[in-house]
Amino acid sequence: MTGRFDGPVERAVRLLAGLVLFGLSMALLVESEAGLDPWNVFHQGVTKHVDLTIGQVTVISSLALLALWVPLRQRPGVGTIANALVVGPVFDLGIAVLPTAHGVPAQATAMVAAILGAAVATGLYVGAGWGPGPRDGLMTGLAARGIPVGAARAGIELTVLVVGWLLGGSVGIGTVAFALAIGPLVHRTLPWLAVGEHPAPREVPFPA
Repeated sequence: MTGRFDGPVERAVRLLAGLVLFGLSMALLVESEAGLDPWNVFHQGVTKHVDLTIGQVTVISSLALLALWVPLRQRPGVGTIANALVVGPVFDLGIAVLPTAHGVPAQATAMVAAILGAAVATGLYVGAGWGPGPRDGLMTGLAARGIPVGAARAGIELTVLVVGWLLGGSVGIGTVAFALAIGPLVHRTLPWLAVGEHPAPREVPFPA
């Protein structure tokens, strides 16, 4: 998808659409009450102990992770900064306007829609080519230092999941479903939605 769809305006629209969709998808996962993805288990857990919303914790966490990019010599792009600042407020807005799912069929539908939405959103914002998300860059930065990217991802996400669960974050079938499905789904959506050169494959499975 190059040529007339590869200009700065088109990239900006894709980036913004992806970040908004990602924030809404994460809010829908919260409202499914089926369990959150590992990072949001952590973010939600933190909210149990501080007077902040999950979106505000998401922004603070993103900015803190960007500080860790410095020793890893990772360079943020426009998309990286936008990711850190946009997803959290949209997340809070989505929680405010989306209804809570009640009953197993509604919960399952919301969970599946949230995961599919996150995959499309990741294809859009990563595919815009303006830099990975704060969490993506941390993992790829560790990979550049010789740690296998799978091990970096697993170690970081397991750590935040356990800490978040201990803090009171919601873990459930949605947590498992997200962890298993998001990588393969993004590998499908990214080639359809990327503009210009595709991001390196090692960046693909790490939304947000």
